[in-house]
Amino acid sequence: MMTRQLVSVLRLGRMSYLPALAVQTKLVARIQANIAEGRESGNTVVLVEHPPVYTTGMRTREYSEDEETRLRALGADFVRTNRGGLITFHGPGQLVAYPILNLRDFAPEAATRKSLLGMKWYINTLEQIIMDLCQDYGVSGTRSPHTGVWVGNNKICAMGVHNSNLVTSHGLALNCNTDLAWFRNIVPCGIQDAGVTSLSEELRDQVTIEEASEKFLEKFSNAFQCECKTLLSDDETILSNPL
Repeated sequence: MMTRQLVSVLRLGRMSYLPALAVQTKLVARIQANIAEGRESGNTVVLVEHPPVYTTGMRTREYSEDEETRLRALGADFVRTNRGGLITFHGPGQLVAYPILNLRDFAPEAATRKSLLGMKWYINTLEQIIMDLCQDYGVSGTRSPHTGVWVGNNKICAMGVHNSNLVTSHGLALNCNTDLAWFRNIVPCGIQDAGVTSLSEELRDQVTIEEASEKFLEKFSNAFQCECKTLLSDDETILSNPL
């Protein structure tokens, strides 16, 4: 019987965007060092909830300093990143997952021969995870020509990823019971004539991050054929491989 890959789960709770990004950077560097030295990758999925923040992707020049100032005046932070995609919002009530993975450990060999194929497989897998999660709630999530998961013409889960030699960072943001009013200040992901929604909005009932997190990890484990283990503060894995 094939041993399933172990993926550590790092739960950061509520943390500002930049400190969480620093955690991602360290985890990516650790995986790359492990690959270079022939050790196990140390794959990790980071779960976090951010205070209000608007983030942009690699096409950051589309957003001027005046636009940044306007959004900051609303009470949110503003961060320019190297992920894919355009502007989006992260905030309370949104489950943010950053899988930091060596895709060679998970993707079919044919998909990892070329980085673009590996990332296409990866994004498709993330989308399926969220669609399966939504289905558990009786919500019909679908794909569209745009990345992410949609309910009708409304995006319920945004995705923006980064790839460094098939080591992933950034990830997805699932609206659980997010205050959707924050999205009215931007064109989410740069897509005109489309809206946003949340699990709570669709169900007319509260769905918490804590509840959705467990369903996410279940679907993640199934999709990536791995075992997810939550890291504790005194876990030997953290002590032997400090961030």
